Amino acid sequence: MDQRVNSNGNNGFPVQAETRLQQRMRQEEELDLREIISLLLHHAWVIALAALAGALLIGLGVKLFVPAKYTAKATIYVFSIEAENSSQDINKAVKMTTDFQIIATTRSTIQKVIDDLGEDTTVNQLMKENSIKVTNPDGSHMLRISVTNRDPAEAAKISNALASVMCDQIAYIMKSERPQFVEPAVMGSKTSPYVRRDALIGGLACGLLAVIFVLVRYFVNDTITTEEDVNRYLGLTILSSVPLERNMSRQ
Repeated sequence: MDQRVNSNGNNGFPVQAETRLQQRMRQEEELDLREIISLLLHHAWVIALAALAGALLIGLGVKLFVPAKYTAKATIYVFSIEAENSSQDINKAVKMTTDFQIIATTRSTIQKVIDDLGEDTTVNQLMKENSIKVTNPDGSHMLRISVTNRDPAEAAKISNALASVMCDQIAYIMKSERPQFVEPAVMGSKTSPYVRRDALIGGLACGLLAVIFVLVRYFVNDTITTEEDVNRYLGLTILSSVPLERNMSRQ
């Protein structure tokens, strides 16, 4: 038997036929992409309406039901003014900055703040009602004490009281003069909620959900409704079609 090696390769499958198959598959992928884009454009009003409704609902909900919070900040040196000429004291204080940040939020420090303010509250309650954050700005010898509360005046009062207690603590630990305020806290500024940001996020989320809904509905629906569907999925050619008269007059 005469055995010939197919120069076209691919186990006897012609390269030309394979190329045509690849072209057809690529065309189908491009067709699917065009259909999806066309589908999304056709339902653009639904997506836009969902995004708008989501933005309005989330924005209104945040504005009505999420209480506003205000943050006040007090800033102090971690060493006393009298110790400025002592590099040893400065270096020691700077190395202990992290320790001072931890000390500022301990129960004993917060209890001293409560005693100084004369508040009728507990440490747990004060910590629950206020967000306290103590930071050391990069490249500085200072501590910044931030207090967030629903009342801007209360936030400033607690921030200044905590800063004052920390000045006493630093002086006691460093065996030095009492550090000074760089800047006392003033009436707290609003830091949350961000209504516009939350409304934007809500609108984008609802718009994305609308897109997912449209795509899922498209891919789940396998009903053949057009001539293109018949040719594409059944491989048949439509020779003729009978139009459907929807508004037929009654006999």
